[in-house]
Amino acid sequence: MGVVKNEDDALDAVQEAFVKVHKNIHKFQGSSSFYTWLYRIVMNVSIDHVRRTSRRKNLDFDERALHEESEVAGDGALVPSVTNANPGKAALRRELGGAIQAALQELPEHHRAVIILREIEGMSYEEMAEALEVPKGTVMSRLFHARKKMQASLAPYLAGEAVPED
Repeated sequence: MGVVKNEDDALDAVQEAFVKVHKNIHKFQGSSSFYTWLYRIVMNVSIDHVRRTSRRKNLDFDERALHEESEVAGDGALVPSVTNANPGKAALRRELGGAIQAALQELPEHHRAVIILREIEGMSYEEMAEALEVPKGTVMSRLFHARKKMQASLAPYLAGEAVPED
């Protein structure tokens, strides 16, 4: 979801990845964990899907998809929901969740991927390097730059201007 940004496309990518895994399971050498091997396939399929769809300009406006995206951001995909919270705090949390989602979408594909793998999936640098098929130093560099871009995009929240207090 973090790469393709559409639930149907994400399901298609995962299905395509599992078909590839099924056809190529004999190629799994065991030099890495199965999870890392599978994750690399899913990421590659997802990135290929994004590249294919970005080449063709889809100008159709789908109001339902827009609503679904706002629900994801509104639920605070990266910000935990708080029950019995002050409505003002809840609104600020939803706003922060939306701002984080917007900042992620502004990132280039390679920066978004490392943020998602590290901060959401919790992968180590080594696992990320293996999954993305790049050196560990490249992963660290991309993550540094991705975090800097996220900090710049979220500066009002980091400065405490709009952060909900607990």
